[in-house]
Amino acid sequence: MYPRSNTLTLLIFALATLPSPKLLAQDVSGKPVTAPLTLQQAFDSAWVRQPEAQSLDLRREASAARRQAADSWTAEPPSLEVAGKTDQLNKNQGSREYEAGVILPLWLPGERSRLGALADAESKAVGSRATAAQLRTAAAIREAWWNWQRARGELVLARDRLANAQKLAADVSRRVKAGDLARSDQHQADGAVANAEVLVAEAGSLLATTTQNLRSLIGTTPAERSADTPEVPPAVPADFSALDASHPSVVELFDRAEVARRSAELASVQTRNNPELLLATTRDRGAFGEDYQQTITLGVRIPFGSDSRTRAKVGLARAEALETEGLLRLERERLAADLDAARIRVESSRIQLAAADKRAQLARETRVFFDKSFRLGESDLPTRLRIELEAVEAERQSARARIDHAAAISALRQSLGLLPEQK
Repeated sequence: MYPRSNTLTLLIFALATLPSPKLLAQDVSGKPVTAPLTLQQAFDSAWVRQPEAQSLDLRREASAARRQAADSWTAEPPSLEVAGKTDQLNKNQGSREYEAGVILPLWLPGERSRLGALADAESKAVGSRATAAQLRTAAAIREAWWNWQRARGELVLARDRLANAQKLAADVSRRVKAGDLARSDQHQADGAVANAEVLVAEAGSLLATTTQNLRSLIGTTPAERSADTPEVPPAVPADFSALDASHPSVVELFDRAEVARRSAELASVQTRNNPELLLATTRDRGAFGEDYQQTITLGVRIPFGSDSRTRAKVGLARAEALETEGLLRLERERLAADLDAARIRVESSRIQLAAADKRAQLARETRVFFDKSFRLGESDLPTRLRIELEAVEAERQSARARIDHAAAISALRQSLGLLPEQK
C-alpha cells in the first residue's frame, strides 16, 4: 500500500510485536521479572548493591571496638615479660635468675576521656555517612527512573501515532480506489505513516538506553508495566535552617567536622608514647647449694615527648576540621538554593500539567470532529493530518508534563533529604 525500507520495516515490526512485559523483562540471570517495580523498590535494590551498604556492618563493628578500647583500664593490652639468666654456658657455678612480670601501658592525662569522645563521634559519623550515601544513591535512581518513564511514555505515544496513521492511510487508500481522493492524498497519508515509523524507532532506541541505565543501578531489567506513581509531595519548611539537624548531607559534614575536632583534641594530649607500669617478681641464687631468693620489682617507664610529631598530628587534625567546616558552609548554601529552585519547579510543573491536560482534552475532541468531517468529505486531507499532528503533540505534551511533575516532586524530596517513598 505504501513504500518502506526493508530494514525499517523489520525494526518497526519487532517493536510492534514485542512480547508481553511478563516475558520481556529479565534480570541479570536471564530469568523473567514478572512483578511491577516501584521507585522505592528500585532504590532498595540499588542501595544493597552499593559499597557503603556492604561495608556498613563492618564499620559499625570497628566503631564499637574503638568505644570498648576507650573504656578499658589500660591504654594498650597488658604484656607479659619473662626472662632467665644463667652461667651454665661459661663458668657453670650454679648462678640462676628467673624473672616474670606484667607491663601495663598507662593512659596519658586526659587521653582516655578524649579517646572516648572521639569514639562516640566516629560512631555517629558512621550512621550519617551511610544515610548521606543513601541520599546520593536516591539522586541517581530518581534521575534514571524518571528518564526511563519518559522514554516509556514516548514509545507508547509513538505506537499510538503509528496506529492512527496506518488507520488513516487505509481509509485514504479505499477512497482513492473509489475515486473520492487524488493520488497525491495517498502519498501524504503514506508519508505520515513513514514519519510515525521513524518516531517509533527513535522512541524504542531511547527506551533501550534508559532501561540499561536503570538496570546498571538496580541490577535487573524493570518490567514494562512498572508503576509510574509520583512520590508523596513533601511539606516544605519556610526556613531551610530548620533542616540542619536532619538533612543527611549537612549531618554528614557536621559529624565529619566533629570527628576532626575530637581527633585534634586527642592529638593535643598525646605528646609522648604511653608510660608503662612494670610489676615483676624475680627468683635467683648465686651458686650451687645456695637457697633461691624471691624479690618484687615495681617500676615505671616514662617516654620522652616529641614536640614536632605532636604539632604535626594536631595541625593535620585541625586542618581537616577547618576544611570540613568550610564544606559544611558551602553545602548549606547549595542546598538552600536547590530547595528554592525545586519548590519553584514543582509549582511551575503543576501549572504546566493542568494546561497540557486541558489542551490534550480539546485536541482529542477536535480530532473526533475532523475525523468525522473527513470521512464525510467535508474537510480535506491536509487539514485532517494537521489536526492529527496537533492531537498527537498535545498528548505527548500532556504525558511529558505528568512525568515532569512527578520528577519535580522527586527533586523537591531530594532537596529536603528525603528518600524515595510511594503513597
